[in-house]
Amino acid sequence: MRKEDFRIVYMGTPDFAVESLRALVEGGYNVVAVVTMPDKPIGRHGSVLQPSPVKQYALEQGLKVMQPEKLKDPEFVEELRALKADLQIVVAFRMLPEIVWSMPPYGTFNAHASLLPKYRGAAPINWAVINGETETGITTFFLKHEIDTGDIIQQVHIPIEETDNVEVVHDKLMMLSGKLVTETVDNILADTVTSIPQDQFKDVPLTPAPKIFRETCRINWNQSTKRIYDFIRGLSPYPAAWTTLNGKAVKIYEAGKESATPPSCTPGTIITDGKNNLKVATADGWLNIRTLQLEGKKRMPVPDLLRGLKFNDNAFFL
Repeated sequence: MRKEDFRIVYMGTPDFAVESLRALVEGGYNVVAVVTMPDKPIGRHGSVLQPSPVKQYALEQGLKVMQPEKLKDPEFVEELRALKADLQIVVAFRMLPEIVWSMPPYGTFNAHASLLPKYRGAAPINWAVINGETETGITTFFLKHEIDTGDIIQQVHIPIEETDNVEVVHDKLMMLSGKLVTETVDNILADTVTSIPQDQFKDVPLTPAPKIFRETCRINWNQSTKRIYDFIRGLSPYPAAWTTLNGKAVKIYEAGKESATPPSCTPGTIITDGKNNLKVATADGWLNIRTLQLEGKKRMPVPDLLRGLKFNDNAFFL
């Protein structure tokens, strides 16, 4: 079958999913509809509805857009079935019920931002950086009942540099995802796919990647300098690692490591020259803070902060 005749339904919501949809559209693939989340209320009273990035791009391309509240809704299921899709593709969407993912004759595949079976879950990019991984990648796999457990189709690896934050890794993987999604479709069309069950990867640790909540992001200064450094970049710029100063939240976006010289003071203790430098004691050394945001203030470099804020001698982050 030619790719122009191969009917694809695409499912995704955030910016990360736009690149794969763009790759399909610009590659001449036959995307017959796009499924995305309902518009999100924003503004003080929630009176303004904001479409998802995927919806915005789909409308610009004149694609049919579907926004079901519930994926098991009979009306949505029938509308989806009427499209007679040969294949469904999922990138950064929600969990699908079997009645949806089992519908197309060629199945439904997902592009996941990790090297499965490692980092199954909602936040694989964050956790890979937080845990100090030196590589990650994109995996395409066929959907089945349990989330992120289906048979692997293809994988592509990329390095994580020690200075990369989650935004940098996200953008690298986003571009890689578009390429891998189209390659996976081509291989399905050419009938050259030999998918591999994930239980064959017995030597791969099953590190989870659960959803990140606010309390997940709180810094524990009793950990090592390296661990806290990776934690900060794994949450920067969003949702951002945080700590408290005098009972108020402080978000930390960027930091640097000092060579391990165990401090004689309590972890969390702040030392500053009052002009350009602010460092914090960890369990085994020091972390130089470079960019941060005080509660109710804007994000700023440390020298800008120190021009307007004086720290006393016993200041510490908690």
